[in-house]
Amino acid sequence: MSEDTSPESENTLNHLKDEKSPYLLQHRDNPVDWYPWGEEAFQKAKDENKPIFLSIGYSTCHWCHVMSRESFQDPEIGQLINQVFVPVKVDREERPDIDSIYMTVCQMITGSGGWPLTIIMTPDLKPFFAGTYFPKDTGPRGTGLRDLILNVHELWENQEGELLKSADELTVSLEKISQGKPGDSLPPEIITQTYHSLQENFDQQYAGFGTNQKFPTPHHLLFLLRYWKQTGETEALNMIQETLKAMRKGGIYDHIGFGFHRYTVDQQWIIPHFEKMLYDQALLAMAYTEAYQATGETEYRETAEEVLEYILRDMRSPEGGFYSAEDADSEGEEGKFYLWTAEEIQDLLGPEDGALFQTVYSISPEGNFKDEARGIKTGKNILHRTKTWDEISAELEIPSDQLWWKMEHAREVLFPAREARIHPGKDDKILTDWNGLVITALSIAGKVFGREDYLVAAGEAVDFIMTHLHSQGRLKHRWREGESAIEGNLDDYAYLIWGLLELYQATFQAEYLKAALKLNQTLTKHFWDNEEGGYYFTPDHAPQILVRQKEAYDTALPSGNSVQQMNLERLYLLTGENNFRETSESLEKYFSPTMKQTPAAFTMFLSAIMFQTSPSFEVTILGEKDSLDTQGMLKALQKEYLPQVVLVLKSSSDDLIKELIPSLENKTMVGNQATAYVCGDGTCQAPVNTPEELINLLK
Repeated sequence: MSEDTSPESENTLNHLKDEKSPYLLQHRDNPVDWYPWGEEAFQKAKDENKPIFLSIGYSTCHWCHVMSRESFQDPEIGQLINQVFVPVKVDREERPDIDSIYMTVCQMITGSGGWPLTIIMTPDLKPFFAGTYFPKDTGPRGTGLRDLILNVHELWENQEGELLKSADELTVSLEKISQGKPGDSLPPEIITQTYHSLQENFDQQYAGFGTNQKFPTPHHLLFLLRYWKQTGETEALNMIQETLKAMRKGGIYDHIGFGFHRYTVDQQWIIPHFEKMLYDQALLAMAYTEAYQATGETEYRETAEEVLEYILRDMRSPEGGFYSAEDADSEGEEGKFYLWTAEEIQDLLGPEDGALFQTVYSISPEGNFKDEARGIKTGKNILHRTKTWDEISAELEIPSDQLWWKMEHAREVLFPAREARIHPGKDDKILTDWNGLVITALSIAGKVFGREDYLVAAGEAVDFIMTHLHSQGRLKHRWREGESAIEGNLDDYAYLIWGLLELYQATFQAEYLKAALKLNQTLTKHFWDNEEGGYYFTPDHAPQILVRQKEAYDTALPSGNSVQQMNLERLYLLTGENNFRETSESLEKYFSPTMKQTPAAFTMFLSAIMFQTSPSFEVTILGEKDSLDTQGMLKALQKEYLPQVVLVLKSSSDDLIKELIPSLENKTMVGNQATAYVCGDGTCQAPVNTPEELINLLK
């Protein structure tokens, strides 16, 4: 992030001054004497017998900014915190392991969670209090931070023993949650149960899931696409299409510069919290790409390409990696960069085009964006459409293609005008796991849309990670300003393996498959629980934390165990090596008791189960990659939505792929032309030589 680099005297800076995290650097000049997570802070707490005040957030979090302005920048509150606690700041994106543990604690204590996350704990890291945002003073918004500090201080002074006992009991409960026991394989009906659960939670009026705040949940959409493909259930496809169209029309989408905001605070997808997260862009680009493959609707392709244009334009580092996020706030105001007045639109577009643009994007003089504190309209507008292009076209009696081009011309005028504004901050740290998702999205879209530039960008991102975030077979989690740090976690490995598998199947460069196999070996060695099964989130060589967790439920991101379940199944199909299937079966059994309770929380894992239990195929094409007959087969496959297929290309010069998949030696070309073998369930169909025959075998 571009933080203020003006000279500051050393004594105005706290212990965060040498950190790399943009979030931590935002707090380096607070009067709160923040420490980074580490032994220095823990030892100080022990030496002074003070509880630790742990504050967890991230650089683009609106309410983190609010709490910082109200409390952490206040000298009186800063002095109070310093007197009573040892204060520790954590960037949840840098340390998702710490965040996950203490978010679980917050949910156990309060029944909910969020950021900023506020934890008070003993010097040995055992929590006894949890909450999220606190205003400075007690009032309508709840208990104030000032009163909280004073109350905890009194309790620590007078009832320290009881607090320590409470912390011990909470830690024991946390350990029990993290120590599951394996069960049986999942029953086949769990897939249909999950579909019905999503169906019940679907918003029939505005699409998406739930009837309050609206989150994109792309893993639900990816599950539903696979369920539709497997069952032909049209209602599943309707839910997907209505949601994708509602998001694309809504204020959650940036209609000028592209990309999706984090979520909307309303049911109708109109009023967003404006931060843009790299992982949302990647996962939604995948969902729109797959929906295009499944339906052929051009709007989905256009949306996927726009999102990827945003990533490549605004989120790509000169070195080839991808930045993490863009802030919701600029100039101290949420959404200021993205909002428009009717007058601004008229001035930039002129009366005729301006009036048309205002009609299409629901712009009015009074505005539709309200001041958060006072709840009154500000005269500023969030761009959104309430109708489809065809509906607006019919209503205005303008041909649909002409209307679209007029709006595109208007966008091309408004975009540079907006670029001249002060931009929200950019969190420019590069995370291995989120980059893995972008590599996946670029690889899938590059293959489906025939976009070589996407595949080049994906390859350059892989090169960046392997150069800067990979050493001696192990991954690091974060890179910024030339420094790689923090041991790689499960998501780093699982997401990157996913990306490498997709990039191999888009480019057929066997070194990507080789890299995926090697990373999988490291993951198994350092993360797998040999006694009970399942992958831990942290490796066996990572610094000690309170609890070593294993999770499979999806949050805003799909869980690493879920993604790895799919990776294992695909590696099994690609290589035929039984150890991948054995590990995936063990992984399924470990999490099955939890998944049976709330299956809709595990849609990414259950997508992998569908892959495992439905007919799945390895397609091997023998031929030269650039020859017309080989390309004919590859293009035929790329047009079809085939989530149950993995693809291998064996050319005469590719010795590495033959080394990685020895069974390829048994497959030979027929008739001296490109030949396809379709194998599944341990048997192979007779080889075929035409795209039509190949697609028929897969249908």
